[in-house]
Amino acid sequence: MSKKARKRGLTYARAGVDISVAEQAKERLKKHVRTTFNKHVALDVGQFGGAFSADFLKAYQHPILVSSIDGVGTKIKVVQLMGKWDSIGQDLVNHSCNDILCVGGKPLFFLDYIACNKIDPFIVEQLVKGMAVAAKANGLAIVGGETAQMPGVYSEGEYDLAGCIIGVVEKRDLLDGKTIRAGDVLVGVASNGLHTNGYSLARKVLFESAGYSPKTFLRELGTTVGKALLVPHKNYSKPILALRRKFKVKGIAHITGGGFQDNLPRVLPKGLGCRIYLDSFRVPPLFRLIQRAGNVPEKDMFHTFNMGIGLVLVVQNRDKERVLRLLNTRLGEKARLIGEVVKGEGVKLVRFRDSSVPHL
Repeated sequence: MSKKARKRGLTYARAGVDISVAEQAKERLKKHVRTTFNKHVALDVGQFGGAFSADFLKAYQHPILVSSIDGVGTKIKVVQLMGKWDSIGQDLVNHSCNDILCVGGKPLFFLDYIACNKIDPFIVEQLVKGMAVAAKANGLAIVGGETAQMPGVYSEGEYDLAGCIIGVVEKRDLLDGKTIRAGDVLVGVASNGLHTNGYSLARKVLFESAGYSPKTFLRELGTTVGKALLVPHKNYSKPILALRRKFKVKGIAHITGGGFQDNLPRVLPKGLGCRIYLDSFRVPPLFRLIQRAGNVPEKDMFHTFNMGIGLVLVVQNRDKERVLRLLNTRLGEKARLIGEVVKGEGVKLVRFRDSSVPHL
């Protein structure tokens, strides 16, 4: 510390935390948060705690609250490179909605956490604006949040996001996998990109090994590398909750980090495994580009990325055609039959060219 600084004395602002800037950011985000409010929100923005009326529980016989907490991983590094901060908040909300969907949850309310070295009110507003867009689209109220300036923990310009979601499900509709049986089939619902997983590998391959920049346009992608990487995580809540009103869905797996191999066993009961038929769906160009440019083994690709399937549903064999028809027509999804539940444990990735594998 210089002699001049010692004479002036230390303040919180000189230590790197400017409370007045934080207050500016809070004022800018309030209008976006309020767009998510519904009749159940009991307190305005800025209170010490959020409040959400429980009167909605009257519509349930045996309501169960479900919750999840997550972040956006290193996808935010691509956001930082591009200076485009308005979509990563959508990733956070959509990922969270999908996670509680896996146990049958309908979204109710959400709280966020933004951490950084030093607050930029514009960036914080864009982050929250993205969250609000996704939340409003899915009937989810943002009831609170925290913005933390932590110089010395984060480097200049760095941000991190996390969020906590609360939802509700009728007890009889809670998904625990107990009704899944050998012979049930797996319906894969298409992703729209990398979602929020695998970005450490994707960035290493595309920006370092291949030497692309976020602005590099590639014909095979039909867009720039940066835009392809920043497509917001798809939210499956509305279509799948609608599907469950028509058909019995025994299990739902969100295909995130760990791919099929790590996520499908989470919904299968002990003694059961599954087979995924890799020829049953098309791997999108972005994944093929990463594999080729980085010479990434196929096993690692499927263990890191969703490879074009963002959600897997376990349904009865007798319902498969009608489930696919509804998903692919009125519900506006792209769904395919991709596998089956079998006796034994673990996930086997197989191809039709293996003569021992039956065609679906």
